[in-house]
Amino acid sequence: MIMIKREAILHIPLSQYAFANTESNLTIRLRTARNDVARVILWYGDRVPPSDPSHFIPVQMDKIMSAGLFDYFDATFETPFERVCYYFQLIGEEETLYHYAEQTEEIPPRESDDCYQYPYIRREELGWEPRWFQEAIVYNIFPDSFVSEKEEMNAAGGKIPWERGIQLESRLGGTINSIREKLGYIQELGFNCIYLNPIFTAGAYHKYDLLDYFHISPNLGTDEDFRHLVKEAHRRGMRIIIDGVFNHCSWYFSKFDDVVKNGAKSQYADWFYRLEHPVIRSEKRGEKPRYSCFAYSHKMPKWNTSNPDVRAYFMEVCRYWLKEFGIDGWRLDVANEVDREFWREFKHVSRESNPQSVLIGEVWESAEIWLNGDMFDSTMNYSFRRICLDFFGQGKIGTEVFHDRVAKMLLRYRTSSLRVQLNLLDSHDVSRFLSECRGDEDRFKLAEVFLFMSPGVPCVFYGDEVGMNGDSEHALRGPMAWDRKGEGFSAFFRQLTGLRKQYPLLVYGNYRLVRKNDRGLYIFSRGDKEMEIIVCLNNSPDTVDLSDCLQNASILMENRLEDRRGDFLLGSRGYAVLRREKRPVEEGSE
Repeated sequence: MIMIKREAILHIPLSQYAFANTESNLTIRLRTARNDVARVILWYGDRVPPSDPSHFIPVQMDKIMSAGLFDYFDATFETPFERVCYYFQLIGEEETLYHYAEQTEEIPPRESDDCYQYPYIRREELGWEPRWFQEAIVYNIFPDSFVSEKEEMNAAGGKIPWERGIQLESRLGGTINSIREKLGYIQELGFNCIYLNPIFTAGAYHKYDLLDYFHISPNLGTDEDFRHLVKEAHRRGMRIIIDGVFNHCSWYFSKFDDVVKNGAKSQYADWFYRLEHPVIRSEKRGEKPRYSCFAYSHKMPKWNTSNPDVRAYFMEVCRYWLKEFGIDGWRLDVANEVDREFWREFKHVSRESNPQSVLIGEVWESAEIWLNGDMFDSTMNYSFRRICLDFFGQGKIGTEVFHDRVAKMLLRYRTSSLRVQLNLLDSHDVSRFLSECRGDEDRFKLAEVFLFMSPGVPCVFYGDEVGMNGDSEHALRGPMAWDRKGEGFSAFFRQLTGLRKQYPLLVYGNYRLVRKNDRGLYIFSRGDKEMEIIVCLNNSPDTVDLSDCLQNASILMENRLEDRRGDFLLGSRGYAVLRREKRPVEEGSE
């Protein structure tokens, strides 16, 4: 008898395996061994029925993914019950099993208490991400580097005086007005959202060492400059997200300065984390600071965000920029080092100030605990970059491993959270992807197609569209190459953004593997019941036949796709994006 592998069966209640989409809609998932189970039926009922026994309703589960050693089944359904109990029926080749409440048995559960439980679908726990952000296409700008053509000629960097003898540094001389002048350029490329790295008053050119949270850094412009930027962006139908640095500040910040001067007697002594008195600013190499700081940067002391006064201060910062300037959201620096209660309060204040605001946490690893609806809406998806780098950029992994890692990434979060993950290939913190591809433009394009066609919000770092590269801090944050405007990959990116806007399937459609081979061919689809977008990526040295994919399909975008008398061949490192209507199944047919 062929037995179902019991040890592979996995379900985790109240997790990415069981979550509410609305107050009447649930998604339930189950993992089994690969090619082990032919069908899975979900049986669900009322947790507290008015009469015994409970009446259970069957729902056929779909196999949504196969990866590594496992298959993944999924069911999304409307339920009339606020409280739900459920179990699984697994049908194998020669065996049928029932899985419920950490048990796998040959008979179904006798009572609802034996089942898995969804205790109550509470509206407060529903993930709710603004629709505009689900449909966002983000252009990330490092302000100091986004110099206009005129400014670039005069941008020699330098310092300007501020308060208390403090100097504010610029490296390249980009300004808020530079960005405003180029809104038309950004919009013409197809982007509808701009994410700005820090713009508040700070000492270093990167602006992560904060001195004042309530004003634009004078070497970037004025508060009014920023107000005009936001208004002009909104007039164009574009959104503005800014960088919030609430983990640390500059060691010249006024409140830290007070601690240095007054020690334990300072009213701000508890505003900073793990202080040892006396607090000394020391620039001696290798000397450990007498306080916690960002990484090993002793010039950026860490805030004690569990202090109620610190929280109140930053909640006011949150309100101020949302209400006074009308920003659309926050990217939150070093978010996973700040206490969770701080972020829960910050989320409440943000949504109270602007119900359509979005919060994006900088979390480099898996972020499940941060995406339960009570803290962040999204995180910066560096996992996406690592997977693309290993497969497209450097060829370190084959197609099988690539798909396994993609599948795990897609199944890591609830559907609503997955749609708003900020997917990226580049940022101010990593080498330019084109450099990681050793200048191979074909590999770069394959990764960008995957970025725009995958679930999640695509984010592009300024200058990628004109082929900027660099693998050192100053190089990757180099001056925007306006001399290449309209060249490089500009037309390519306009195609990608155009498709993303034209086809909501690329935002809301299901992700399904269509075909792959061990040489580097990877084909997937984004679809619903009526239509599918088929994405063919040939990351191999071979030419492959795509004739079967082209049946009843139209070509939306391609590179190196050749029609040889009806046989469609895709060349090495080529891609094709196809559109196909799904034919309705005739009654009585299978």
